[in-house]
Amino acid sequence: MLSALPPDEEVRMLNLLKYKDIVTETGLSGATSYREYTKAEDMFFGTPQSTLIGPEDEGLWDDVPILKYRNPGSFFRMVREEGYPWELREQALLDSRLIYFRSNPAKRLK
Repeated sequence: MLSALPPDEEVRMLNLLKYKDIVTETGLSGATSYREYTKAEDMFFGTPQSTLIGPEDEGLWDDVPILKYRNPGSFFRMVREEGYPWELREQALLDSRLIYFRSNPAKRLK
């Protein structure tokens, strides 16, 4: 559980993003609106190209960023901050997943 992590452990989040074509409230694309929303350090940002293994009819996510936060507290402070722009995320996305993960060098594929 994210809140049970040691206070000095870096937090990494896998984001699976499906953008709206146009955000009605702003007239901007969902992708542009989302970039205005995010404040985390970008470790990796990729755009899926095709499904190699898995259901081909499932469709692809638009973007798959992995974001890094200094520690769990910095993530929680950010999302609880007064004025945090939740509405930008909600306006920009049709669907999404936010998956916390830990680095585990002992389980690396060889």
